[in-house]
Amino acid sequence: MHLNRALNRVLVLGLLAGCAHLPSQPRGRPNYWGFTGPWDRRSDASVQAHGGSLDQIITGWIALDTTSFRPVRLYPDSVRSDSTVASRAMALITTSFGNRFHPEIIRGLGENPEFAATTAGAIASLVDSGHYHGVVIDFEGMTPRDLDRLLTVTKAVADSVRAHGVSTVVIAVPAGDTAAYPAALLLESADLIMPVLYDQHWSTSPPGPIATPEWVARNLGARVAEVGAARIVAAFPLYGYRWRKSAETEVISYDDARRLTTMTNTPLTRDHASATLHATSPEGWELWVSDRVLLETLVRAARQLGVSTFALWRLGLEDQAVWEFIGQSQLAGR
Repeated sequence: MHLNRALNRVLVLGLLAGCAHLPSQPRGRPNYWGFTGPWDRRSDASVQAHGGSLDQIITGWIALDTTSFRPVRLYPDSVRSDSTVASRAMALITTSFGNRFHPEIIRGLGENPEFAATTAGAIASLVDSGHYHGVVIDFEGMTPRDLDRLLTVTKAVADSVRAHGVSTVVIAVPAGDTAAYPAALLLESADLIMPVLYDQHWSTSPPGPIATPEWVARNLGARVAEVGAARIVAAFPLYGYRWRKSAETEVISYDDARRLTTMTNTPLTRDHASATLHATSPEGWELWVSDRVLLETLVRAARQLGVSTFALWRLGLEDQAVWEFIGQSQLAGR
């Protein structure tokens, strides 16, 4: 019964959204957010050097324990203590623990609204103690059958953190999964949704580009049709992957990709269909990595859909020329 009710709401809201929200031309200054990797010194260095160019910085990492479902701080937040960052600091609330997401946590919490409310209160206390003014909720791995439970938990978290002074609640959603993550329903609790527009090819998939412009435009366009461009933060990649035959795939930065291909005398060339840098080694590895050109291409496509806020995953792995582009685009939009 709960599932049917939720699906009916999705259909009605989807029809209304499709009629009411059409892509618009970009206006004004674009906004850029950045995710830190608090385990990586390169991330801290990136914030110190370029954090002034970012409108919001996601510095706090709060995860839900897989056994108790209680929130825990995953890493110390050394960036948050910087007075220049404090007013723009946000926290990530996630079910990612031990290198994967745990949807069973949300299923368990969603079955018991009182338990969900207690957990949400504990999350809000951690957010409050860190003095974060906003949160990004990232509960990936859910299915359409989990919708009522997802809505129960996200509403509980949103209500609790707002009661503790949080002004901005964002829910991250998989790029193309509008059935398990219907934007119109999630926005009944949140202020914004954040389509995750990367990992088109991921660590356990065959090698390929991280986010092609065609794939981004198609999936982001569907989200714009759902709820309108003004309520979307488009999340784009700053990283790459190196797939290896005899070892696990590794996340690779732009600088590391340049260094590796130079040392091994392997050409790093642009795949024009995906606007992405690519290299294949005779030793059996293959890499695809983001750079300024890719980010500029993706931002341009998103701006044509009317989207003007972008989140970058993740700081410390980027092509330094990205910051020149960000500065230029902000000046051009004033």
